[in-house]
Amino acid sequence: MTKRMLIMIGGVLVLVALLVGGFILHIQKLIASQPKPAPQTVTATKVGSTDWQPTLAAVGSVAPVRGVDVTTEIAGLVREIHFKSGQDVRQGDVLVELNADADKAQLAALEAAAELSATVLKRDKAQFDAQAIAQAQVDSDAADLKSKRALADQQKAIIDKKTIRAPFSGKLGITTVNPGQYLNPGDKIVTLQTIDPIYVDFNLPQKSIGALQVGQLVNVTTDGFAGVTFPGKITAISPKVDTTTRNIVVEATLANPKHQLLPGMFANASVEVGDKKHYLTLPQTAITYNPYGSTVFLVMTADQAAAAARATAASGGASVPANAASGAGLVVQQAFVTAGETRGDQVAILAGLKEGQQVVTSGQVKLKNGTPIVIDNTIVPADSPNPTPQEH
Repeated sequence: MTKRMLIMIGGVLVLVALLVGGFILHIQKLIASQPKPAPQTVTATKVGSTDWQPTLAAVGSVAPVRGVDVTTEIAGLVREIHFKSGQDVRQGDVLVELNADADKAQLAALEAAAELSATVLKRDKAQFDAQAIAQAQVDSDAADLKSKRALADQQKAIIDKKTIRAPFSGKLGITTVNPGQYLNPGDKIVTLQTIDPIYVDFNLPQKSIGALQVGQLVNVTTDGFAGVTFPGKITAISPKVDTTTRNIVVEATLANPKHQLLPGMFANASVEVGDKKHYLTLPQTAITYNPYGSTVFLVMTADQAAAAARATAASGGASVPANAASGAGLVVQQAFVTAGETRGDQVAILAGLKEGQQVVTSGQVKLKNGTPIVIDNTIVPADSPNPTPQEH
């Protein structure tokens, strides 16, 4: 190869190098001239810690300790009503009297017949002592007396059934029965409920059986009294698991002196199980659940984010993102966390965070590593361990 050809090849190479260098400089100028992304508005909170009482949550129904529809066992015409709707009554109090005039007259006739039989028996015994009659006659008289007295006792029972009494102490409901109304056997007169104390029955899955025992504390809430918690204790656990749902029925007893809880109410029950645990907590909205794991966005300065990204790259992780420039503004950095139990609006964090770190709680969909942000906590996600439904 001649010297001239070498000079030509060298010139071509220099020209190519100049062209490539100019192209790279041009690309760098274009990248540098691109506008920086505008900060995204998010809400954020600091990671806090709290003592967390493990609980088993369930929904159930309020039930009376005793409850019955008071009815009549025999037919009759209502003569008097001795109660008012909604009244508190004690066991044995008279509620309704049915007309029993004919029954009382019949009782008087039967008692008279019994008295006659007693007189006949007394006279025949005297004759038997004088050996004027046989023993068979005396025995017949005695049997007749017992029969007459039994008929009289039966009539007394019929009369007693026409005086309808409260079978136990409790609170009466609303009645539609009026004096002069004819009642047939089984007709409802009024509802009677014992509601202090009162039961709450709820279902728990069979996996919770090992954590349940009689005497455990139960806290009950109902939407009828928002913000009010009714404490009670487990008093019975069903010995049978439902084969359809695989749930077990649990019964708790609660004091109800103000009669706030009423039978049939929907109730939320929370059973305290085990000892209290200390957890880091966040609002559930702060967690992004992905197939590859749960993540949060940490809030930090741009310098902190760039340093963290460089440390990750140096350790063999991902490279530093192009938008992780240094500066004093706030940016976000994604981090993996291990989420635990939930309680209301809160979730326990088992690993991945430290107390005091700041985490984005809403607006994650528009974020990626290094995205600049502006925090606006004018409206923040709910973060209550015991949320209640509200209408706005």
